[in-house]
Amino acid sequence: MSEGGKPTAILVLKDGTVLEGIGVGATGEAVGEVCFNTAITGYQEILTDPSYAGQIITFTFPHIGNVGTNDEDIETSNLASHSGVRGLVLKADITNPSNYRAAKHFDRWLRARGIIGLAGLDTRALTRLIREKGMPDGIIAHHPDGKFDIPALLEKARAWGGLIGLDLAKDVTTGQSYSWNEASWKWGCGYEPGHELKHKVVAIDYGIKRNILRCLTSAGCEVTVVPADTRAEDILAMKPDGVFLSNGPGDPAATGEYAVPEIRKLVDSGKPVFGICLGHQMLAIALGAKTEKMHQGHHGANHPVKDYTTNKVEITSMNHGFTVSRESLPENVEETHVSLFDGTNAGLRLKGRPVFSVQYHPEASPGPQDSHYLFERFVKLIEEGKR
Repeated sequence: MSEGGKPTAILVLKDGTVLEGIGVGATGEAVGEVCFNTAITGYQEILTDPSYAGQIITFTFPHIGNVGTNDEDIETSNLASHSGVRGLVLKADITNPSNYRAAKHFDRWLRARGIIGLAGLDTRALTRLIREKGMPDGIIAHHPDGKFDIPALLEKARAWGGLIGLDLAKDVTTGQSYSWNEASWKWGCGYEPGHELKHKVVAIDYGIKRNILRCLTSAGCEVTVVPADTRAEDILAMKPDGVFLSNGPGDPAATGEYAVPEIRKLVDSGKPVFGICLGHQMLAIALGAKTEKMHQGHHGANHPVKDYTTNKVEITSMNHGFTVSRESLPENVEETHVSLFDGTNAGLRLKGRPVFSVQYHPEASPGPQDSHYLFERFVKLIEEGKR
């Protein structure tokens, strides 16, 4: 709190709700969609995941920041300092780190990355509000003097158009192509270079996470990352063995204006295609399905999903506010995975073709490693294609 006990940070929702607390991280103000995340670990990975661009994250777990930060747990793949997340809301104030991997205090890390935070809020109450009314647009502000022009902030929150119709992939994608050769993390070793890379994969960056690239490399793929607006002809000219469609933020229909026609060409080429999250949604659109905005979205590292192809249930990491409409899937597209929380679509494949995708994040980071098998499934399709 500021001198006199005034709040030093506030969250103003579009409906006029004002929530007060203690400011952490960067100062200033930022508009975004307010969501909640139920993961109990991995706050640094979450805050550097480009899929959260345009959002203010409410962490339901009460202790955020107590393990500090480091340079290994960053997920922004294009080495940019800003992933697009607008802010965060916490239950407890940030404490000093207590972890052997900690290299920097969480508050200093937030300030360095320009992320505005609010602590001391009843995050359970805010989560219930989101569950009842949906993810609201709002503005988060942090001023150490505790002086806020609430009517002006409310006007800015109401003026923001929200995520529907918003292409955010263009803001987080890489500016140029690059090669990736870093495999999965190992205890005591960190990240090691990949080896025995037998398969050439082109990954389209709509907001790709580093650990996705590491999982591809660990599965034996030589990866080249290209910008979101790369033409299919240029990708196929690289003679890839397979094509990967990455995760990313924003409305899939908006990014799909330029991405979907290229995805259709890649599917028609006969190359194996694997998509995750936004890549899954735009692949679905390319195959004739539709996407729609969700009420509260899926954000967390504890979401159960059933794989119809194996009849197994896996615990997954999810982060999406849009979903593929199950009813819109054409006859030649098979639903392969479903969320056991609400029955929404979580995966698909094109019948008779080496094309598949999932809504969730099999790379884990944060999250369990139940779904790492999907990268091996992709490699198997590539090997079958070569034969």
